[in-house]
Amino acid sequence: MIIKSICVYCGSSKGASPDYLDAAVKLGQLLADKDIELIYGGASVGVMGRLADTVLKHGGRVIGIIPEHLSRRVAHSGLTEIRIVDSMHTRKAMMIEMADAMIALPGGLGTFEEILEAAAWRQLGLHAKPCGLLNIRNYYNGLLEFLDNAVKEHFVKPEHRAILQVADNPETLLGMLENFELGNVEKWLD
Repeated sequence: MIIKSICVYCGSSKGASPDYLDAAVKLGQLLADKDIELIYGGASVGVMGRLADTVLKHGGRVIGIIPEHLSRRVAHSGLTEIRIVDSMHTRKAMMIEMADAMIALPGGLGTFEEILEAAAWRQLGLHAKPCGLLNIRNYYNGLLEFLDNAVKEHFVKPEHRAILQVADNPETLLGMLENFELGNVEKWLD
């Protein structure tokens, strides 16, 4: 599949290790080099801000989507385009709609919720876009173990667990998403 735009979910904090910001820089450079438009949460802070700044610095396009209540405090003022929306629900739906794929860098509760919602929507057939985790410093290992246990306990089917592709560097993950062929994995199909 050809990816022309990608939604990246990530932290509004910098995290405990400089490796998280370094990963945002590497991903941002890769997106700009490949002429892939960044769709993200619109903030100027943390991993989010570093990612957007890097894409812009390297000549790429960045669209931020931010709820009005956050726009007054943390909106990035130098984006290619910023869309101010009424709610987090509108933001998330628009991000998925505009992107060809979704990636999560390390982040907090919002990042977890966003990438898992994107995967659940894929499972339910609401979109057919690939989803991935950029597992920097093994950040997502606990989540992956949790999901593997959910498969073992028969709450998640193996093909639904496979919706989330995982790699520890941006180049590998982007390649996995470009070559991703999961087929029809809708939840209610036997």
